[in-house]
Amino acid sequence: MATKLTLTVEKAIIERAKSYAKNTGRSLSELIESYLENITQENYTSDVSPKLKKLVGSVTLPEDFDEDTELRNALEEKHLRQ
Repeated sequence: MATKLTLTVEKAIIERAKSYAKNTGRSLSELIESYLENITQENYTSDVSPKLKKLVGSVTLPEDFDEDTELRNALEEKHLRQ
């Protein structure tokens, strides 16, 4: 059963949230309900997931690795091939 809830939130945040909801095809209520559902689950933890923990440290990158440059290069290559 749905129940009405009144919240006090900064106006700018509400505007951004409404825009985000519209862009993702969801209502603001759906976004908030989903968020509240996620953070109140009994097994909720803000820690890193076990799967991600297994991946951390499995790849060694060069000292001069620049994530932004590599991402940009990969995206350019992807879109140039299309």
